[in-house]
Amino acid sequence: MPGAAPHVLLVEDDDVDVMVVTRVFKKMQLPNALTVARDGVEALDVLRGTGGGPPMPRPYIILLDLNLPRMNGFEFLEELRRDPEHGSAVVFVLTTSDSERDKAAAYAHRVAGYAVKADVQRYRDIADLLGAYNRAIELPG
Repeated sequence: MPGAAPHVLLVEDDDVDVMVVTRVFKKMQLPNALTVARDGVEALDVLRGTGGGPPMPRPYIILLDLNLPRMNGFEFLEELRRDPEHGSAVVFVLTTSDSERDKAAAYAHRVAGYAVKADVQRYRDIADLLGAYNRAIELPG
């Protein structure tokens, strides 16, 4: 249904970045529910409901940092894309890496977009993009 706000899974281990994303979502009054996972292992648990809670409600979008402990962003993407239940998830990379190699590798894992964390405005841009998704894009439930 157009306009339904997908849940957002933020996969981020940096407390400052989590705080900035949370504040930007609130300031821009995004209706998306936000769940935070600190690494790829925790993110898979959240998606699958294997970490003691229910599975991530659908529809959802994933905002993924690449530099994570335990299971980094690329390892997470490899596991995610092999998962028959979650393999088609919409993923946006949000990272400090502006490496062309990282960008190419991320797009090879079928990410929907790649953004380099530069300043608060970059987070606002991502929030604007999510707002557009809320209004225009239909995701499977």
